Amino acid sequence: MRAMTLDDFDIAILRALQADGALTNAALSERVHLSPSQCSRRRAALEKAGVIAGYGARLDAGRLGFGLRAIVRVNLQAHGGERDTDFAQFIARQPSVQSAFSVSGDADYVLDVRARDLESFAHFIHDRLLPHPQVAQVRSDIVLKTVADRAGLDMDQVDRRGG
Repeated sequence: MRAMTLDDFDIAILRALQADGALTNAALSERVHLSPSQCSRRRAALEKAGVIAGYGARLDAGRLGFGLRAIVRVNLQAHGGERDTDFAQFIARQPSVQSAFSVSGDADYVLDVRARDLESFAHFIHDRLLPHPQVAQVRSDIVLKTVADRAGLDMDQVDRRGG
């Protein structure tokens, strides 16, 4: 996938929306120094191009009772075709899996899992994940402290065209 090249106004719009996705075009225009109509047009173009994939609230998992976070590495029995698709679809249906990645290295998949507590995490591992016929091995690390967990991207690294 080729990255889209953006100008300084596009970058400013994206930076502002990453900080607050609920900004109106009027408020956005004040922050990026464009008219509301130009902001609206540019925002719509960024949405249409898929650069803006959606909007949502960032929730605090701990305050909602999800006190445990774990990084889970999974190795599959075999690979290829329907096996990988079947496992990926299975993982996509698991509400406790926040993110899942097919990776290179010593694991086939890495999962970011949220659970209410150790008991509910154990239930996910023992009653959901390990019984899956494709799973050969599971290793998990309980997150003790979150050092960085950014929702946004580093906009200073985006390809730019003259603005």
